[in-house]
Amino acid sequence: MARYTDAVCRLCRREGTKLFLKGSRCYSKKCAFERRPTPPGQHGVRRRKMGDYGIQLREKQKVRRVYRVLEKQFQNYFEVAESHPGVTGENLLRLLELRLDNVVFRMGFAQSRDQARQLVTHGHFAVNGRATNIASFQAKPGDRVEVRESHRDREPFKLAKETLRSHQTPEWLTVDAVTLAGSIVSAPRRDQMPMELNEQLVVEYYSR
Repeated sequence: MARYTDAVCRLCRREGTKLFLKGSRCYSKKCAFERRPTPPGQHGVRRRKMGDYGIQLREKQKVRRVYRVLEKQFQNYFEVAESHPGVTGENLLRLLELRLDNVVFRMGFAQSRDQARQLVTHGHFAVNGRATNIASFQAKPGDRVEVRESHRDREPFKLAKETLRSHQTPEWLTVDAVTLAGSIVSAPRRDQMPMELNEQLVVEYYSR
């Protein structure tokens, strides 16, 4: 399974904004972007003025990196979103939001999407009672996602029980902090998905 293994803080610096890829560290003084917000590389201090293509490319990269998917996989998501009825950009974000690793992250069972992906691939979760270790599993309204009973005493989930008290769960999800289980109430609407992402620029990028 291919995945990005380089330093993730340089991705925030490249996009010129916090992508919150390292969980609680991103909110602390240890955040690399706070200490060095310039782009990575020898010539990163100076930012050049970008044209339309550059703006579209950067937004596409930003969305892809936020959800931690590689280029080919992201392009596949776009093709599926384009084939569905409705607004292509919203369809794209909805597909990404309904990935199992993202659902686990949104429910508060992991502090970052990378951690959520690792927990899923290690077999800690079940969907509708069946153990599932595929991070890209496409969840749907009505699905129940839970930490498997035999795994609930693991350290990440002890921490999750504590942090869930202050975790803000999106309206399209419900979570039971006691049983470490949650359900997908409905597919997320656009106003329930990250507002800092401009999906229209991604559509324009692929429509060139």
